Amino acid sequence: MRIILAFCILAATLLSTAAPAETLRERLQNRRGEAQQQGDQGSASLRERLGSRTRGGDTADLPAGALLQKDIAYGAHAKQKIDVYLPASPQNAPIIFMVHGGGWNRGDKNNPGVVNNKAAHWLAKGYILVSANYRMIGDGADPYVQAQDVARALAYVQAQAAKWGGDAARIVTMGHSAGAHLVGLLAVQPKIAFDQGAQPWRGTVMLDSGAVDVEALMRAPHAKLYDKPFGEDPALWRQTSLTAQLSDQAVPLLMVCSATRKDKPCAQAEGLAKLMAGRGLRGIVHPENLNHGEINANLGTAGNYTDTVDRFITSVMP
Repeated sequence: MRIILAFCILAATLLSTAAPAETLRERLQNRRGEAQQQGDQGSASLRERLGSRTRGGDTADLPAGALLQKDIAYGAHAKQKIDVYLPASPQNAPIIFMVHGGGWNRGDKNNPGVVNNKAAHWLAKGYILVSANYRMIGDGADPYVQAQDVARALAYVQAQAAKWGGDAARIVTMGHSAGAHLVGLLAVQPKIAFDQGAQPWRGTVMLDSGAVDVEALMRAPHAKLYDKPFGEDPALWRQTSLTAQLSDQAVPLLMVCSATRKDKPCAQAEGLAKLMAGRGLRGIVHPENLNHGEINANLGTAGNYTDTVDRFITSVMP
């Protein structure tokens, strides 16, 4: 009887420990492709670390007098909120409007990789930085609806800019990963933003989007990451494809891409840049020998990468 009881206890213990291990293996297999897109997701929030930024473990203070106004609603949904980072005494300040990544299904406006170095760099230059959340796939919002959310947030920022000491006529949009796709979609087809109340903006910086030609992406072998947001509907693929939606009203576009990624996002960016050039539009591709997460987190640190983005932003400002 004791032997049987001991065996039952041992079996129960093994089952209780083996099941999570198997679940983890399955999750790792299913998210290999997603991991490439999720390098920007840190665990600590910026509001917990406000006043510092990191690079290789080093820290540097944000500019003196910088202020954060957090969780400002631009819509009724809990995800439709922005954080606004203000430099000391802004006066007609230019604005960088940042959109986080996360595979269209997760992420947050206050993740360190999204804002830390960017806030430290651009606030010191007198810019306002806005970081936006938007509804996720789990909230019933496909990528096109998410782009509309981003457009609504942009419209709100333009309407409120003067109250913050900002200049609504000098806004550059920026996004990483899935966020890069969303701001890129608005950049090539501004009518989506105009329909949500936004006014024209000066330019857009895309940080390593793997979804530029969505139609070609979904028809070819691809990471499972893309199946959940884009599904099996070719109409949605076309509606959210930057190459398909390119219009003559497209704003100037800088496409930063990781030269180290196996899925070659730079090739997609080059394809869009070629289409833009053929229509007399400004589309620039800037490869970086950084991984997907570093493209996001390192922007704002000293070096040629940040200098290149700075030059583009300066070039599109009136």
